[in-house]
Amino acid sequence: MKRLLLNSGTVWKQSNHFTAEAQSSAEEAQSVNQSLCATSAFFAPLRLKKLLIFLFSICSLILSLAACGGAPKSQSQTSPSPASQTPTVNVVTVESHELNRQLRLPGELLPFEDVAIYAKVQSFVEQITVDRGSVVKRGQLLARLRAPELDAQRSEAEARASAVNSQKVEAQARAASIRAQRVEAEAKLAAEEATFKRLKAASATPGVVAGNDVEIAERSVESGRARVQALNETERAAQAQIKTLDENERALKEAARSASNIESYLRITAPFDGVITERNVHPGSLALPTGTPMLRLQQVSRLRLVVAVPETEVAGVAAGAKLNFTLPAFPGESFSGTISRNSRSLDAKTRTMPIELDVANASGKLAPGMFPEVQWPTRRLQPSLFVPPAAIATTTERSFVIRIRANGSESLTEWVDVKRGASMNQKGVDLVEVFGDLAAGDTIAARGTDELRAATKVTVKQSNK
Repeated sequence: MKRLLLNSGTVWKQSNHFTAEAQSSAEEAQSVNQSLCATSAFFAPLRLKKLLIFLFSICSLILSLAACGGAPKSQSQTSPSPASQTPTVNVVTVESHELNRQLRLPGELLPFEDVAIYAKVQSFVEQITVDRGSVVKRGQLLARLRAPELDAQRSEAEARASAVNSQKVEAQARAASIRAQRVEAEAKLAAEEATFKRLKAASATPGVVAGNDVEIAERSVESGRARVQALNETERAAQAQIKTLDENERALKEAARSASNIESYLRITAPFDGVITERNVHPGSLALPTGTPMLRLQQVSRLRLVVAVPETEVAGVAAGAKLNFTLPAFPGESFSGTISRNSRSLDAKTRTMPIELDVANASGKLAPGMFPEVQWPTRRLQPSLFVPPAAIATTTERSFVIRIRANGSESLTEWVDVKRGASMNQKGVDLVEVFGDLAAGDTIAARGTDELRAATKVTVKQSNK
């Protein structure tokens, strides 16, 4: 302070000195220049005023610098506490609930039965009685085809069968004639054998029968036997020919019958009740057994609703359960279907299981190809553990909750790894299903964070959720 006062006195002395010199200079200038005009007398006081202002500014600057340089530095700084305080942690309790929620899964409506109708043989469309959108009944005529080649094949087979039948009749007549000749030859042979026996017996008495007559009778018997044997062989050959002709006749008749059966395929009928959803031919068109089908028939009075259920939700599948679904085409309306078929196999790519529901569609309001949104219930075989979403801390390495364990009179933190499950709202509170080394009633931190390290001593405060 003394230094400041000394500096201030020095400044004021210098200022007074400069002021005195200025006044002396002014007096000399006034005595020398008394003859100057009024304008010169007017500027002298102005220069003096400017000089005084300049000197006053210098003094003010010096005083300010002195005040700043002499200000005492503050020595009072907040020093860190020698011991950190125990953090207070809001806690909640792990809850056990039955999982009760509904997922919205996409599905697809398919016809209950769907068949593409082709021609059995290459043919031409002679008549077609239905078109796209036609409602048909089972057995109803859909189209009539014509195949000229089949007509020719059938006619040829029938003509050949008739010719073979004529040959067979001739063979049978010839065989009958041979049989008659054989019978006659056998009768003659029998007579000749009897004559030979009598002659031979009589030849035993010398001179009664000439030996030549006995030899002639014997030769007649041998000739008769040969003729009978030849007729037998001829008859057997005739019977074999008849059998062959009979087999040929049956084959040709079967060919003709087959041609007639194939011709029956030229008459296309509906295999079940349904709706024609596709027509690709017109009268005169060439119908082929492959390629684009002539017609497509679908049963739409009952539909299949196929839903791809995620692997984690397949436990909710219950045969016979009735589920609701909605369609973008009918906003505000709800429809239902019954779970009927379970594929019991997961798709390796999507990890989903196709489930089929039967949907009644007697009114025809629904159509195959629509994509409904199914309200799928989620169930677990046993109650699950739930925590608030904020209680789960997630890092690049793990997901965990912070459990608070009592260690004597102290409360210590513990990291417990968990896996997320389904989300659920219980009485207005959002909860997340977790799987891990937890139990119902465990105390955990209401807000999970990796900043709260494991084995940290904390003060517990019950959270109001």
